[in-house]
Amino acid sequence: MPIQLSQEVVSLINDKGAFKALATVDESGTPNVVQNDSIYVAENGNIHYLELLETSRTNHNLVRAIWFDRKVSIVVSGADQKSFQIKGKAIEVHITGPLYEKHYVEIRQRLGDVDLSGVWVIQPEEVIDENFTNRKNEEETKRPFFRHLDRLAKV
Repeated sequence: MPIQLSQEVVSLINDKGAFKALATVDESGTPNVVQNDSIYVAENGNIHYLELLETSRTNHNLVRAIWFDRKVSIVVSGADQKSFQIKGKAIEVHITGPLYEKHYVEIRQRLGDVDLSGVWVIQPEEVIDENFTNRKNEEETKRPFFRHLDRLAKV
């Protein structure tokens, strides 16, 4: 089920200084993770992933994700310790047209003489706050018995 990303998540994804990675799986379920700065949130709330190489493993896996209804995952982390995982669904790829041309011009201005294989559109379905402090506090509140015994002895 598609969701609307919060402004906090949108700002972090669109931050040029943020670390961004996309995870896909191949035909046998083996994960493939790539770091890529060319991940953006579009005006309609979907995520755009710019793939430069036609023969990349990620490109193959994204095609497979559409064919076999497989999920993809994006991780984004900022300098301020904010970190989110966005799970979603690849819904289409643009290889021509206005959206493709817009990103093609931008990527060539940024990286020089490169090709753009396609603009993948990913529909977000779930956001998980991956900030360690937030996750630790949540775990300690919801599952207090998950603590190691040596930590309990100090309390």
